Amino acid sequence: MHPRVRALVVAATATALAAPLTTTTAQASAPPPRTGFERTDGASWTTQPDEQTFLRAVDRASTRVTLSTIGTTGRQRPLNLVRIAAQRHTSATVLLICSQHGDEPSGREACLTTIRDLAYAKDRKTLDFLARTTVLVIPTANPDGRAANTRTNADGIDINRDHIALKTAEARAMAAVTRDHKPDLVHDLHEYGATPPYYDKDLLALWPRNPNTDHRVHAEAHTLSESYVRPHAREAGFTSGIYGIWTDPVTGEPVKQVAGDGQERILRNTAGIKHAVGLLVETRVDPLTEAEKNSPALNNRRRVNTQLAALTGAFAFVDERRARIGAATARARLEGFADRGPIHLGGADNDPPDPAETIQDPPCGYHLSPAQYAQVKDELALHGVTSRPRGEGAYVPLRQSRRALAALLLDDRAAYPLTAGRPDTAC
Repeated sequence: MHPRVRALVVAATATALAAPLTTTTAQASAPPPRTGFERTDGASWTTQPDEQTFLRAVDRASTRVTLSTIGTTGRQRPLNLVRIAAQRHTSATVLLICSQHGDEPSGREACLTTIRDLAYAKDRKTLDFLARTTVLVIPTANPDGRAANTRTNADGIDINRDHIALKTAEARAMAAVTRDHKPDLVHDLHEYGATPPYYDKDLLALWPRNPNTDHRVHAEAHTLSESYVRPHAREAGFTSGIYGIWTDPVTGEPVKQVAGDGQERILRNTAGIKHAVGLLVETRVDPLTEAEKNSPALNNRRRVNTQLAALTGAFAFVDERRARIGAATARARLEGFADRGPIHLGGADNDPPDPAETIQDPPCGYHLSPAQYAQVKDELALHGVTSRPRGEGAYVPLRQSRRALAALLLDDRAAYPLTAGRPDTAC
């Protein structure tokens, strides 16, 4: 692992990382809290009451941690956001989205121990990292699903297919965090079931494939996956591959694509369209060995350790490339104001959009009737899309930072529009 950031995510070193430069009495006298997963050595996942107790303890103990509630689920469970930083203003912001799917708990456990380790760290390298980096963590993005051990939330909705419509409280909370904090990197932690021998790596990763992702942001996301996350996983002893791609077990060549397209409603793609370096990470659920089959705790620990290896790579990426990342995301956020170029309604970086999927000459904007505006104004605001009230309705110009997103939300040819706005072609 990269020596500069090794301490950032390895839970076993938490007690050695100890305290920030300014310690509180509570932190000086009390040992770092441990998750339920740690206390049982992986035999059981951390319960939600345990998570709340753990997060409150970390918040009280460390001056660099802020715990807040950003929403409430359908079952009245809190959606938490943890901010970790040694300075008020930093040069890079990382957002970790943990366990959008409630039956995929290993990412959540990795996020919880990472919060604790960063909060208690006192080594100079970690402190330097936190002086220049804000780490935001949504430790359980789907609390109702986690409680029920289901992929979906309490309403039966897959949250990772709701990042355009924003019908769920969970997706709305994530959209607000992205809008307000403008993360440079969005790291989305998941798990998957293997299909041996074609699709059975310990870790799979994938960048935003949506063709509306700015080319600079896309390049950084590809670098994150292929030059940092996957290599760090290999260094930690885990196999890796590209999410959605089956490979020949002998040659390693791609056989077919079974997932991982460019649809805009999936978080890694939404992140790219919103000018963040997005990455999906999926770790293998299935036992790898007879020992893991006989010991669920051993299997669980391997799953969490794989997530931690991926996080190590992500932090190394930010630490080494923060200037390039910042330049890419900043330029992408400004590009829409030029109001030039096509907007793609389909396709992916490995599946060029058909002519019918491309708006070659986009309109100046979209007019919304009073009824339409009343229907979608909250979602537009959560997405950070600029709208201008006109009479009882509104006008949404395309000359804005989230130009492509505005069209995907309002054009009747898009796959998942909020409403069909009336195009304004009188530019």
